[in-house]
Amino acid sequence: MTQEFYGKDLARYKLERAREELDTAELLFENERLKAANNRAYYSTYYSLTAVLCLEPIAFKKHKDTIGYFNKNYVHTDRFPREIGRNISKAAKIRHASDYDEFYIANKEEAERQNRTAKELVALVDKFISEK
Repeated sequence: MTQEFYGKDLARYKLERAREELDTAELLFENERLKAANNRAYYSTYYSLTAVLCLEPIAFKKHKDTIGYFNKNYVHTDRFPREIGRNISKAAKIRHASDYDEFYIANKEEAERQNRTAKELVALVDKFISEK
């Protein structure tokens, strides 16, 4: 198996994980488990990013490094829309608040935005991988 094939194969696997997390986020949202929905939507976003990076291949131990690298090498180079880069950064902050700030109150509009960001990114990454 060539490095390129392995990278694309792994990218597809990561994208499938992103889809699963998105499905879970949507179920949690429907059941008004908003903090948990924020968490799963973020992980859908994160797995989408790692799917793209599998094509290089490159990986980071810290989520902030993954996001920073993606924004620098894929958003700022216009391979992905700038708006999605901003939304990814917001998703990370909201996930952190949902998971660690005991006084954070999640709301439906924000959770819905998180799901939309994850859904949009999954579609963009799917197209990106297919074109490679």
